[in-house]
Amino acid sequence: MKHQIKITPGQYSIGVVGLGYVGLPLVLRFARRNFNVIGFDTDKHKVESLNKGKSYISHISEQEIEKVKMNFDATADTTKLSQPDAIIICVPTPLDAHREPDLTYIKNTAIEISKHLRKNQLISLESTTYPGTTREILVPELEKTGMKVGKDFFVVFSPEREDPGNKQFPAEKVPKIVGGMTKKCLQLGKMLYEQVFEKVVPVSSVEVAESAKLLENIYRSVNIALVNEMKILFDRMGINIWEVIEAAKTKPFGFHPFYPGPGLGGHCIPIDPFYLTWKAREYDLHTRFIELAGEINSYMPYYVVEKLADALNRQGKSLYKSKILIVGIAYKKDVDDARESPGIKIMKILEEKNVKKVDYYDPYIPDIRKSRQICHPVFSITFNRKTISNYDAAVIVTDHSNIDYKLLQSACGLIVDTRNVYKKDYKNVVRA
Repeated sequence: MKHQIKITPGQYSIGVVGLGYVGLPLVLRFARRNFNVIGFDTDKHKVESLNKGKSYISHISEQEIEKVKMNFDATADTTKLSQPDAIIICVPTPLDAHREPDLTYIKNTAIEISKHLRKNQLISLESTTYPGTTREILVPELEKTGMKVGKDFFVVFSPEREDPGNKQFPAEKVPKIVGGMTKKCLQLGKMLYEQVFEKVVPVSSVEVAESAKLLENIYRSVNIALVNEMKILFDRMGINIWEVIEAAKTKPFGFHPFYPGPGLGGHCIPIDPFYLTWKAREYDLHTRFIELAGEINSYMPYYVVEKLADALNRQGKSLYKSKILIVGIAYKKDVDDARESPGIKIMKILEEKNVKKVDYYDPYIPDIRKSRQICHPVFSITFNRKTISNYDAAVIVTDHSNIDYKLLQSACGLIVDTRNVYKKDYKNVVRA
């Protein structure tokens, strides 16, 4: 049986499940190319906001949403999953309390799709996960309908490569990897993504595509761990790691700069490597590099607190009796995403040590909801000389561009700088 499927704007429709930092930009990309797009999300607040033309992501403007309103509709109604010709899954894949993969979102999405699956639909999984998830979890659930992959419906895995706030590499210019369950699946997946990405990279299997994303993030995790360890060593030796990196990167070959920090954040690097370590156990292999990198990176928030305590001691103050301000709670510069933020981890460590007070300031994140990381809601302070001067120390965790660091340096008695914001030496600034 031959399938003559054409992926043409205006005639072919797209469904995107999960309207977060990956799903919403993808919605806009297809809608701008005149595809009819339905966005699915269980969060009714997101659905209502989008249908009113409002954005809840800082780097996506309301004007962008307004421009595509004729081609886009958001819904929480999963019965509409039968309508799109292609369904792209962009749901979270967190770790559970035991640092093991939690595929609940993928499984639940697969169940909902299977209830409404129709012939010739193309299903693409973009959520980062371990090799084998597409073949072992997603496809079997869809085939419970009695339909067969590659014959009645089609499945690909295409890892997301979103980097929020990165103006140098907008998503459509980042090559898009696609692996298919069959040759026909791959052909359709390639056709789909060629509509909105400048380059599509087909690979031989869904497992290769799944593994490529993990390798990308493990590469970063291991190298960040290396430079974090070097930072700790050089700090004891009285050597500025930032100057060392600037010197080393003058070499035009054989070196790629990575930078130290207060710990890893975001959904990818702190989480994805552990998907592979978990899967490796099935093959009786201990992934030592990955786990060692995880140990070093997980230690960095504790290292920052140790540096803070030492700096306070030198001023004759104890951590226990001090009021601390965390500057920047987002996981990276100039974004409004606090997932797995090292800033929240540092706040939690300080609270566990019963410091007198710990607050945060972040121009992008006015409040932090109760979550796995923090047991109560927290709100950003007002940033001015009067409020800043009330704290015994400030810890710069995220170096947002729109923070007045001169004001911070002049108003606060002690600053622990984890991002090399202050290139010059100041008596009240300690690098960590």
